[in-house]
Amino acid sequence: MRTVNMSRKRIVSVVLVAVGITVCWAVWLTRVEAQQPGSGGSVVIDNDDIGGVVRSTKGPEAGVWVIAETTDLPTKFARIVVTDEQGRYLAPDLPKANYKVWVRGYGLVDSRPVQAAPGRLVNLTAVVAPNPRAAAQYYPANYWYSLPPKSAFPMVTGPGTQQQSGGVGALADFMSPAVQSQEGWIGQLKTGCLLCHQMGDKATREIPEPVRKKFPSSIDGWKHRIQFGQAGGPSMAGALARWHPRALDMFADWTDRIEAGEVPPAPPRPQGVERNVVITLWDWTNAKGFVHDEIATDKRNPTINANGPIYGVEQHSGDVIDILDLTTHRARQAKVPTRTGTEPITVPQKVMQPSPYWGDEAIWASRASLHNPMMDQKGRVWITAKIREGNQPDFCKEGSSHPSAKRFPLREQEASGEQGGRELAVYDPKTEKVTLVDTCYGTHHLQFAEDADHTLYTSGGRARGGVLGWIKTKVFDETGDVANAQGWLPYILDANGNGRLDEYVEPDQPADPTKDKRISSGSYGIIVNPVDGSVWQATGGGIPGHILRTDPKTGLTEIYQPPFHNPNSAVSGFTPRGIDADRNGLIWTSLAGSGHLASFDRRKCKVLNGPTATGPHCPEGWMLYPTPGPKFKGVTEAYNASQHYYNWVDQFDTSGLGKNVPFVNGTGDDSLIAFLPESGKFVTFRVPYPLGFYTRGMDGRIDDPNAGWKGKALWATYGTYVPWHIEGGKGTTSKVVKFQLRPDTLAK
Repeated sequence: MRTVNMSRKRIVSVVLVAVGITVCWAVWLTRVEAQQPGSGGSVVIDNDDIGGVVRSTKGPEAGVWVIAETTDLPTKFARIVVTDEQGRYLAPDLPKANYKVWVRGYGLVDSRPVQAAPGRLVNLTAVVAPNPRAAAQYYPANYWYSLPPKSAFPMVTGPGTQQQSGGVGALADFMSPAVQSQEGWIGQLKTGCLLCHQMGDKATREIPEPVRKKFPSSIDGWKHRIQFGQAGGPSMAGALARWHPRALDMFADWTDRIEAGEVPPAPPRPQGVERNVVITLWDWTNAKGFVHDEIATDKRNPTINANGPIYGVEQHSGDVIDILDLTTHRARQAKVPTRTGTEPITVPQKVMQPSPYWGDEAIWASRASLHNPMMDQKGRVWITAKIREGNQPDFCKEGSSHPSAKRFPLREQEASGEQGGRELAVYDPKTEKVTLVDTCYGTHHLQFAEDADHTLYTSGGRARGGVLGWIKTKVFDETGDVANAQGWLPYILDANGNGRLDEYVEPDQPADPTKDKRISSGSYGIIVNPVDGSVWQATGGGIPGHILRTDPKTGLTEIYQPPFHNPNSAVSGFTPRGIDADRNGLIWTSLAGSGHLASFDRRKCKVLNGPTATGPHCPEGWMLYPTPGPKFKGVTEAYNASQHYYNWVDQFDTSGLGKNVPFVNGTGDDSLIAFLPESGKFVTFRVPYPLGFYTRGMDGRIDDPNAGWKGKALWATYGTYVPWHIEGGKGTTSKVVKFQLRPDTLAK
């Protein structure tokens, strides 16, 4: 019996030694494979990484992307990394699955995907593009959109006239008196066409083959295509016809030249810190889903909702909140109701011409028209949402004892519901319930103040020229009294300069040196200054447009226009859209028309109030930074061909680039663009796959402050109205996009 036991022990010992040798041999083989000749050094991986070297016929390929994608998880998943100077790459921390791995880069065409699993070293062969046209198929949309439109500039029009044109669709052509300059034309296109989707992607720079066969003339082809689907007619066809009779000529010429072989110059490959980014994408919603915006955390405290779900809101496609669980890689939805469930659908249900993607189907049927989410200190998601049609609460109106109504009553015809506007809703993840919150004023975007009442300020109030609205969420939580919790203010300038809110004159009345002046202003972007609690808003349109500062304590507003052909400024900029502040109170805004990121420092202004403080009075407070990317050719000023839909300031270094770093959306650039104030340089984080990355809002979250680069990230979503324009076409869905910045290209 003892002999048998000894034999068993010897057998076990031999097996253990053999296993140990095998493990060591496998590790040694891995290191040998990573150091094969010409690899440029070692790539050390763990069992959840894929790494290797990318080479082409020209040698190691630096600054190209390696994409690892899988459909094995509950939702499609992809991770994208960039190669270093020696062509090495490492895709870290991949969920267990089988992946397709391939190379994409400027100057290349996609390599053939190879199958791989985490824990493998995979050397990849990049394919050099056979010609410039093949290479250009991977360029961002704005590079194509920047091609010089023949005879398009200057686009100075005469007096406003209207004439009926024949041809396809018999569209009405207008010579709009608003388009008096190059800036006017560029601005209207950016806040029109580029407001909803990219211009210059494959879906827009080419006329679909069925349309081309039916209408050989590019002008007729364009007349037909801008009538497609629910966005045709008043949105697309109406806009182009309304702006200028030469618009279709310009776009037809652009299409013809591209079809004949014209290509834009090549974009630069990622350089420096741009190569350290790790990008992760998850599918969510469905092929018709328009996810307007996302939220991951509380802007005031980015540790809220650590490791929790990402939330998105669908505007036209459905009255739902999209929810992505990062631990299970599962996407689900929560329904947002309206008051009765029978409110009118907010999107026209008429299809002017069949869509090449959806035919005669009206794919959008939203009633709540969800727009912008924001998270509070409890992890709840507040949303601007249309909860009713009309039926404005009585406390909003004249005769009410409500403090704001006494000062500025809102008539029924000015109520947000009557104007197709929105109110508020709040989703509680703990109970999975949605509470509807009625407001007297319309809402569009929203931001929390850093005060004891957790006051939520909103833009978008349209009543009688515009109002700033707010709700004290702590008061609402404690009392449930929505009337007592809310208030609103019109925009009143301290025109007499005495520092207090006095009797005022209306916008259409002549100035009175003894009185203040109310101004009529739209509002889009909104932010609360963390230093003094003032509320800043950007108009979102107009040339040059303006930003507003409202002091809730005094009830007074200040107006500031960006320098525009100002003799005291060397740079012109126009159309502030997004707006944010850093922790020091410096204001940052995206100039969607001219393509600048701009800062505004009120402390530098020589004049703040009084009769001369009418908008252009403080050019000294502005700094304008032209963002990277191609500029429109054939124009007087160097205006960027991309449209910067919004901007955001990374106050707490969730990106890894430092505190108070401003970001701007590169909606035509397939990117997020960061500006480093200390060096004055831009950093571009491109999303190369799938082509067509278009985002509106973004934010940053800290999941673990002690985990280095792995404990924090930026978050964004595809925000295009038309996800079928994204690479892959019909069936492609909106995606959640995560950006992390590691210390070097091969960090695990």
